[in-house]
Amino acid sequence: MADGVPLTGQTDSRWRATIASGIGLLLLVGLSAVRLLEPVETPSAAVFTGATMGTTYSVKLADKPAKERSRAITKAIAEALERTDRTASTYRDDSELARFNRHADSGAPFEPTPALRTMFEIALDIGQRSGGALDVTVGPLVNAWGFGPEARKVPDAEMLAALQQRVGLHHLRMDQAGLHKSLADLTCDLSAIAKGYAVDQVVSTLERLGQTNFLVEIGGELRGRGRRPDGQPWHVGIEKPLRELPGEAPRHRVERVVRLSNLAMATSGDYRNYLDSPDGPRPHLIDPRTGRPIEHALASVTVLHHSTARADGWATALGILGPSEGPTVARREGLAAFFIVRTGAQTFRSITTPAFDRLAGAMEP
Repeated sequence: MADGVPLTGQTDSRWRATIASGIGLLLLVGLSAVRLLEPVETPSAAVFTGATMGTTYSVKLADKPAKERSRAITKAIAEALERTDRTASTYRDDSELARFNRHADSGAPFEPTPALRTMFEIALDIGQRSGGALDVTVGPLVNAWGFGPEARKVPDAEMLAALQQRVGLHHLRMDQAGLHKSLADLTCDLSAIAKGYAVDQVVSTLERLGQTNFLVEIGGELRGRGRRPDGQPWHVGIEKPLRELPGEAPRHRVERVVRLSNLAMATSGDYRNYLDSPDGPRPHLIDPRTGRPIEHALASVTVLHHSTARADGWATALGILGPSEGPTVARREGLAAFFIVRTGAQTFRSITTPAFDRLAGAMEP
């Protein structure tokens, strides 16, 4: 935390968030069901925190509601999070995504709910626009490299070649009838979209309840609306991507601060979860085009967007594309993106797109 400014970074396998003072978060990796905690009240705001989708959430309302209203908001937030978890969880066997992954498409498509259809539409669109950098079928490769439930290891070339036959967006399509697989054992993971989608669902819920000034965060993905209790825009810090040394506590330093009013923000980075190897650290981000962890110098990328789900997906895609391809694609797509590139062990340079400079209201930390 830096002077009360929330940081966007990594938690669970991808993000770790440090939230403004007054917001206590409990990190429960692997927990899929929503666990509610009582709202934490400050003199000028109300904060709701808890655990969901294997990570944590916080909702900060600038306009403190009455006690009865606060209970209704707590319940509505829980219901919105549970709906998303029930749709896209990779932890629970009864989720809709788990049922799709078990579905053997023998000519009969899987009919998704509107929520699952929307998530797949976003994922497939970003996958196509990024040239396959975002690929929701990449799970077998992620697991093979030890970033899933299996022990960490380095797969050999033969194993990688076999696994890549089970990966690829060309094995998946969606039409009006539903989702189709060309491989019976094709599995999909919407983790690059689901937390951002959940943020958007909570935002929609708060808007329906008449809330106009709030900041929502789930697992490091954020979306702000309106203003803070003091009338200022929500200020959110982009974390400096410092890798933790063995035995060292996490270091949270602010690289850049942005004004996050009526915008969403998501960050992807290589500095919290990586595999040590004789060739150096191998980040958890797997390039589905090569089947291997990324090997470029991009340390993190932050995307601003009006949709948290799209910011989430694009942050992953640009993080895989790297410091050369990433800014080119971001400019072509009109994305507001902030890239931090390694120039040494703990030194960096930054790249911004024109859209980021327009939207961010960027400030020095």
